[in-house]
Amino acid sequence: MSLSPLPLEELLPLNRASDLVQLLERWVERGWLRALDKAFVGFLHELDPQADPLVLLAAALTSHQLGHGHVCLDLFETLKAPDFALSLPPEGDVQTGAMLLPSQLLDGLDGTHWCHALAASHLVALAVDGSEAAHSRPLVLSGTRLYLRRYWVYERRIDTALRLRLATEESIAADLPQRLDRLFDQPPPDGVIDWQKLACALATRGAFSIVTGGPGTGKTTTVVRLLALLQAPAVETGNPLRIRLAAPTGKAAARLTESISQQVLSLNVPSSVREKIPTQVTTVHRLLGSRPGTRHFRHHLGNPLPLDVLVVDEASMIDLEMMANLLDALAPHARLVLLGDKDQLASVEAGAVLGDLCRDAEAGWYSPDTRQWLQAVSGEDLGTSGLLEDVDGSHPLAQQVVMLRYSRRFGEGSGIGQLARWVNQQNAEEARNLLAARSHDDLFCLSLKGEHDHALERLVLDGQGDEAHGYRYYLNLLRSARPALDTPRESAAWTHWAQQLLQAFDAFQLLCAVRKGPWGVEGLNLRITAALRKVRLIEGDDPWYEGRPVLMTRNDYGLGLMNGDIGIALKLPESDGGPQVLRVAFPRNDGQGGVRFVLPSRLNDVETVYAMTVHKSQGSEFTHTALILPDTLNPVLTKELIYTGITRAKRWFSLIEPRGGVFEEAVRRKVKRLSGLMLELDAGAE
Repeated sequence: MSLSPLPLEELLPLNRASDLVQLLERWVERGWLRALDKAFVGFLHELDPQADPLVLLAAALTSHQLGHGHVCLDLFETLKAPDFALSLPPEGDVQTGAMLLPSQLLDGLDGTHWCHALAASHLVALAVDGSEAAHSRPLVLSGTRLYLRRYWVYERRIDTALRLRLATEESIAADLPQRLDRLFDQPPPDGVIDWQKLACALATRGAFSIVTGGPGTGKTTTVVRLLALLQAPAVETGNPLRIRLAAPTGKAAARLTESISQQVLSLNVPSSVREKIPTQVTTVHRLLGSRPGTRHFRHHLGNPLPLDVLVVDEASMIDLEMMANLLDALAPHARLVLLGDKDQLASVEAGAVLGDLCRDAEAGWYSPDTRQWLQAVSGEDLGTSGLLEDVDGSHPLAQQVVMLRYSRRFGEGSGIGQLARWVNQQNAEEARNLLAARSHDDLFCLSLKGEHDHALERLVLDGQGDEAHGYRYYLNLLRSARPALDTPRESAAWTHWAQQLLQAFDAFQLLCAVRKGPWGVEGLNLRITAALRKVRLIEGDDPWYEGRPVLMTRNDYGLGLMNGDIGIALKLPESDGGPQVLRVAFPRNDGQGGVRFVLPSRLNDVETVYAMTVHKSQGSEFTHTALILPDTLNPVLTKELIYTGITRAKRWFSLIEPRGGVFEEAVRRKVKRLSGLMLELDAGAE
């Protein structure tokens, strides 16, 4: 039911909290605010019926920003563009009658006055107030940043843990230079700094380190050599380290398991050391011991993980809450190494922890002591690196961060590599020129002539280029490689067939920026399903059919399946000679190519996955990746989303455009997630 308009004079300036609550309800009706945000304000109003409306408005905007990945609300930044806090369009008719916007409510408000109003509220604790009463207040004001208490606590837990680790100096092997030279016996081309070697050296001396870099820069190669570097002295003294490997998703864990298994075999170390380097990777949730239905884990501050070294891959996907829980669960003596691409999309949940921690990675900011030490142990000369120098000790975290800069997969001749670099630099013109030149056989661009252009179906079914495959490839293989009907149910042939199909499905993937609309996941999955039925690559009209690819949308610990796992529905004999029954084949993510078969009736949280969002694709790679953009601008369209989509491709990348200009606008926009994490780290070091 629509609410009647409120007189402007009763709302400008804000006088009554009840009027604000009523206005927020109308913002919810418009879709400008979540019902959750309004409910939170209602809760605060019940706690303090006399609350200043300015406090309640700040709380509503903070909650709303949290839903968009921001950890906090910066009051002064909000006053510069109040309507941005609601993700409203900067232009156009977004109001009718007396529908007020944040810009109108906050018109003429001084940021200092807003901070004072919050500081005086019984609902707000000051970050510097350590009293018992302050600990029960739902909001926290830290300088000009307003937090929901829980997220302020997460930030402080991370801040405290990292500063303790940065202050911890680890013992270093006396023969570290010789060990490094043995492990890195194939240096990069002349004139190229061996960043992998530098990363290993730096990580040996601290309890916390980060290795960041784009695809093909050798993050996995680096960490395997780092583990050998750490494990070898421990094995020689008879006390091998307990090392664990983790990743945020099952798909990322499977990829790292496979990659590390291959890398360990090539190590130039004794077999006794090689045997003590693990190759099995688990998910972070499994590592910590998730308790279904709660936010709590089996391992925490009081029950730390039984390990000495933890490596976490794809760390850009880890949100603030998970990072806080992970650091809590580490014993003080344990080392933590984060791997990830700082330029990828941040986590779906609040926070961009890896991005915050890697703000200085591009510029370097190594101190003179760090530079001298690195040169002494590695033999690498940073004098020509062009990195900035930290002469006053104001960048403590930078001393434990290395950015890998030389890509072996996407070299100078790679169109995908060049496109990713132009996008990352937000150079939309050069990115467009590269696509338009058609001079690289690994890049394609398809401009659609309207919503019903069947060129989209042709690309999705058959791929593009001489060797590329679309979805026809795995569906044809489903029929041609199927074991004979009389093959016993327990035969390995069925598992081998499922392995082939799961691998073939990874040959092509359509990625979307959005979920809704004709260019979103939901509409495109229906469209592609219809196209496959039309050419009889899939049969029947039932929701479940043979060949249906599905994506897990939530963790299912009972089945051992994780959010992001992909399976394919296949018909298998229930018993020898009996009728065939539909089961969904999922990879076991064990690095051995194992497959598990699950009845569709046991899968509650799955969706068809001919198209998936770029967010869901993180931690995955596909031989040919096609990214389709919507025909209108959307807040999610940023250079990070485009870059992440491009770098999911191993051999071919296609850009599909329903309308020109959207690509360029997206490349020019950068994600900015508000946080105080890096600021507090710097402040703590001063």
